[in-house]
Amino acid sequence: MNALEIKNLNKKYEGFELKNVSFTVEEGTVMGLIGENGAGKTTIIKAILNILTNYKGEILIFEADNKKNLNIYEDVGVVLDDMFFPEILYVKDINSIMKDIFTKWDSKLFFQYLEMFKLPLNKQIKTLSKGMRKKLEIITALAHHPKLLILDEPTTGIDPIARSEVIDLFRNFMQDEKCSILLSSHITTDLEHIADYITFIDKGEVVLADSCPLLMDNYGIVKCNEKEFQKIAKDDYLKYKKNKYDYEVLISNKKEFKKKYDIKIIDNITLEELMVLMIKGGK
Repeated sequence: MNALEIKNLNKKYEGFELKNVSFTVEEGTVMGLIGENGAGKTTIIKAILNILTNYKGEILIFEADNKKNLNIYEDVGVVLDDMFFPEILYVKDINSIMKDIFTKWDSKLFFQYLEMFKLPLNKQIKTLSKGMRKKLEIITALAHHPKLLILDEPTTGIDPIARSEVIDLFRNFMQDEKCSILLSSHITTDLEHIADYITFIDKGEVVLADSCPLLMDNYGIVKCNEKEFQKIAKDDYLKYKKNKYDYEVLISNKKEFKKKYDIKIIDNITLEELMVLMIKGGK
């Protein structure tokens, strides 16, 4: 079963358009959603959650139409980029509210998480730091035992130690092979640690979709001089960047490239480098 399937999602705003976005999050996998600000990631997430409804295309959650079967959201945990709790609430109040919303809300687990992350019960949300607020959102998303997590920038504003703890929480969540995650993040190192697949959105379109481990193994950056660059056929690279003294060339198959060209310096790639070259590089 697929946890999430998006088919030909289209949405047009003034100056921006989602164009035939399609991808699938298979059960038991983590999909990383990457792209620069304004690429369309948040629009996609809002459509998945029915916050945005006037779009064209189809969205299936656990094979059910998300517009026709709202009960499916009982099994979806959500962390959005903007805090959604009223700031006048106390931390402990979240439990009282959520247990009336989710039938599977686990108060014991919620308070265990609060203790784990050292979040104070008797403080108002408005007094919490950004990092503490984000932890509270993540705790709330996990405490009703969802099968699918939809996460929009879940580790933004959290210090490195807390980020590591949060990633471990997501890993523990994925121990159940029926659980899945869609994770949108600018912190690409987090995705390198946890994602099974990557979907790259640019200007409202899917420009790359691949297995994360295969992407990290196969893609690379060729470092070469201008003479060497001129010998590389355009079909053998995706993008390039001209620096003051050399060229950085993005390739998608390091083994085949090495067989064809006598260029010795081919570096492994990070997701951040991939994003920058795909968006800013020439062709």
